[in-house]
Amino acid sequence: MDLTKRQRKILEIVVKDYIEIVEPISSRHIENNYNLGVSPATIRNDLKSLVGKGYLIQPHTSAGRIPSDKGYRYLVNKLLKQKRELTGSREIAKRVKRLERKVEDEVNFLRELTGFLASLSSSLTYSYLKDKDIFWKEGIEKTLHDPEFKNIDKIHSFLSFVKEFEKNFEDNFSGDLAEREVKIYIGQENPFGSQDFSILISKCKFSEDRETILALLGPKRMAYDKNISLMNSLIKLLETDYDKKRGEEKQKGEE
Repeated sequence: MDLTKRQRKILEIVVKDYIEIVEPISSRHIENNYNLGVSPATIRNDLKSLVGKGYLIQPHTSAGRIPSDKGYRYLVNKLLKQKRELTGSREIAKRVKRLERKVEDEVNFLRELTGFLASLSSSLTYSYLKDKDIFWKEGIEKTLHDPEFKNIDKIHSFLSFVKEFEKNFEDNFSGDLAEREVKIYIGQENPFGSQDFSILISKCKFSEDRETILALLGPKRMAYDKNISLMNSLIKLLETDYDKKRGEEKQKGEE
């Protein structure tokens, strides 16, 4: 790692606070809100170093800093290693169970689940049922309320990005995902050449012949912490329920 412990802390502060307040993060903001035990000049020097190493960007000479793709990737890799589930995952489990009782048909259950995931993530949400080649999509209206889309050009760019995602989904993702793992493409990492948006995607099973892919699309400044934890919670819930059903079926077959 090419960063000191304090620089890693400052980098996390900038990425997380920028995601929340959508404004460049200044040394004054860090000094006023975090007790790092160092002088303002030291914070400024660390920010300058983080820019020099490619983790942060300084949009204007007098402005604060925003994360680069490399800065987002640093935080995302840390979050993926933690395998955290969303706070309140028990409540999520209850709501999903209610959906299962309400909708017995697996296809319609997945449609309802897509809407549920969109409402929690505030992202454009897709689900794909591979054996039936069915896509569900929810949440584009809410996603377009993000501050990034005050610019009409960004809206057009996002809609083009969404179109390319749908058109090339099978070629780019179907064979590149491991079950029960969340994969994230940030900015330039995504296969569609867009620098402004990210994809969070995972594969899981909720029945023997129902391989499902869930995906979240949104601005590069998406709430990775919440959304990764949300996906981890849902994957675990769906897979645990599938394993339980499979065990019960096996036990019945042995009786």
